[in-house]
This record gives sequence, C-alpha cells and structure tokens, in this order.
Amino acid sequence: MAQVGLLAALGLTVGLSGVGWVVGLTCGVITNAAVARGLDRCAHALGPADLVTLTRATLACGVAAVAADAFVQQPAVTALVALTVVALVLDAVDGSVARRTRTTSMFGMRFDGEVDAFLLLVLSVYVAGSVGGWVVAIGAARYLFAVAGWGLPCLRGRLPPRHWRKVVAAIQGIVLTMVDPRANLARQVEAEVRGHFGDKVYRTRIPRNIR
Repeated sequence: MAQVGLLAALGLTVGLSGVGWVVGLTCGVITNAAVARGLDRCAHALGPADLVTLTRATLACGVAAVAADAFVQQPAVTALVALTVVALVLDAVDGSVARRTRTTSMFGMRFDGEVDAFLLLVLSVYVAGSVGGWVVAIGAARYLFAVAGWGLPCLRGRLPPRHWRKVVAAIQGIVLTMVDPRANLARQVEAEVRGHFGDKVYRTRIPRNIR
C-alpha cells in the first residue's frame, strides 16, 4: 500500500508515465516477496529498524520508477534527487535504531545491504546515459558477486560486518546523485548530505555540465 501511495503521489506531482508505474509496482512486488521469503527463512519478525529499511526500500522503488520515466519523457530530477537523499539519510538511521532497540539481526543486515545495492544499481543506470555505460559496473557489482558465487562456493558464505562497506555505499550513492552546483536544489542537497554524513563526504567538487 505504501508503494502504491508513493507512486500515486509521484503521478500527481511529476506526471508518472505508464512505464514508471510498471517499473515501480514491479519493484514493489519483488521487494515484498523477497522480504516475506527472508522473514520466513530466518523465522524473524520485522523490528523497528527493519521498518526504517523497508521505508528506504519503498523510496528506492520510487527512484526506480522516476528513473525509468526518464527514458520516455523529461526526467523529474528534483523528485529523483529528493527521494534518493531521504533514502541515503535513512541509511544512517536504521543501524542506529537496531542498536538502540537491541534488535540487530542477520536479516536486518542483509536487508539493509540489499536495499543499498538496489538503489546504487538504479542510480548507476540512470546516470549511464550522461556519464557513460561504465558506471553501471558500480551498481552491478553486488549482483555480479552473487552470480560468481554460483561457480565459486567460497563466495557464498556470509560476509562479516564491516563499517567501511557502508561508508563506500554511502559515498557511491552521494556521487551518483550529483547535480549542477549552480542550482539552489544542489546546494540544499549538499548541505543536507554533509549534515548527516559529515566527513564521509568528499570535499572535492566535480564540475558537471547538465545542458
């Protein structure tokens, strides 16, 4: 229901096309199925932190819908950036909530990582047209690793938690959300991201022409 509500809101504000609706709903259905399967396999119930991650997943599906729309009509950059920034900010929240409520779990860590991977894939596909196809490798890395695991059993084991992996994921998401620094929106995005992620954000600015 939340996914449908988000897509409806996007439809009213940015004029989401049929392509956007199909992609958004498909992503939502796949997300719900994956979450249900994961909960069943882990005998786990959604905790407070999982609900934050689920919100991020819903926003990521919204980003996917807007990104898909950009292939058939004028891209809604403001909506895409806004959804992405909120999703990135919440990425710094779910882990903290899990620790404070003592509800950390393997399911939660896996769920968090998969949402990060999906959002990066969507963003990399979105910017590939202006940056170059090579950038898709950033978003595809998680899935290439999974495919490699089919032939290399040593890659199928659970990875130990590492804080630097979240830092790298955050930096990738921030870089992939670059917008023209001359725009007011860009400055607002930069201030918001730096306020939440602090020294995880590079000081170097990369000039970009979006004409």
